[in-house]
Amino acid sequence: MNSRCDLQRESFLFHPPPVPTEAPVVETAAPTEPPAPTEAPVVPLGTADNPIIIALAPSATAEQLTVGGEAIATFLKEQTSLEYKVIIPNSYTALIEAMSSGNAHVGFMPTFAYLLAKQAGAADVKLVTVRNGSDFYGAQFVAHAEMNFTSYFDAETNANTADAETALAQFAGKRPCFTDPLSVSGYIIPGGLLKQYGVEYKTPAAVQGHPQVIQALYAGTSIVKDVPTGVICDFGATYIDARTSDKIHTDVMDKIVVIWRTDNIIPNDNVSFSSAMPEDVGAKVLEGFLAMSDSEEGVEILKNAGYEIQGLKVSEDSFYDAFRAALQASGVDITTMVK
Repeated sequence: MNSRCDLQRESFLFHPPPVPTEAPVVETAAPTEPPAPTEAPVVPLGTADNPIIIALAPSATAEQLTVGGEAIATFLKEQTSLEYKVIIPNSYTALIEAMSSGNAHVGFMPTFAYLLAKQAGAADVKLVTVRNGSDFYGAQFVAHAEMNFTSYFDAETNANTADAETALAQFAGKRPCFTDPLSVSGYIIPGGLLKQYGVEYKTPAAVQGHPQVIQALYAGTSIVKDVPTGVICDFGATYIDARTSDKIHTDVMDKIVVIWRTDNIIPNDNVSFSSAMPEDVGAKVLEGFLAMSDSEEGVEILKNAGYEIQGLKVSEDSFYDAFRAALQASGVDITTMVK
């Protein structure tokens, strides 16, 4: 038994157990910073993914503006090789907001809407529209012939036969049809005249566009307590001469009569560019509009687009200085109307 122990001892001496080795050290790479996010590439204005947005003032019928707007966009695309999209804001206020927010780059803007947009730093006038050879226009009061108002306008001489105070007094206690609250000819000037001469009228019917005023009056009258009363309103205010916007009723000039007209004291609507419009893009768009105004095809498109435009002329903001002064003199301060 001792000999076995000796053998085991000798075996241990000559064959010691293996020495444990350390685990290999695995070097790991230091954690790296995540890559910085890259900015999305800027899509140039006037491409299919970023078209130039043309906003049309809602002063004509939606059908006219839709068809006419697409014709304008198509013509401009052919002239400039840029892409366009047409929108129709539902009010003049929405039109101003679209220009201010970058949701529109080109705006067909009524006078007062433009003044507010310019005051807000959102728009710059580039072109003024021309109608009947003039870049100014007037407002008119109109009514259905069956209302039996006295007309103080002579169509043959194209002149009023009485002053405003005399002509407008008969509207006391009657309901007017007005357009947008920012429309100079459809609300601001007519409403101001009625107020100036102390004519108190019923709550107006707001029908938005000038053609809509004509259609509302054309809807006719009814007899209430032996007095003719308009179905929608008793009289209305529009630009001169919004009756021609009615392409359906051949007797509209007879059914809707002019009661009284202002002088041509209102600057025409304009084509304005967003203040954020890149200069090189704006130059191309301006060239496209001028080409439209200089061609028979283009003028026909403008005429049928809803605004009866007969031409365009290059303009600057100073074109509106006299009208601004007139507004201020009448107590209208546009600086208080800008949000």
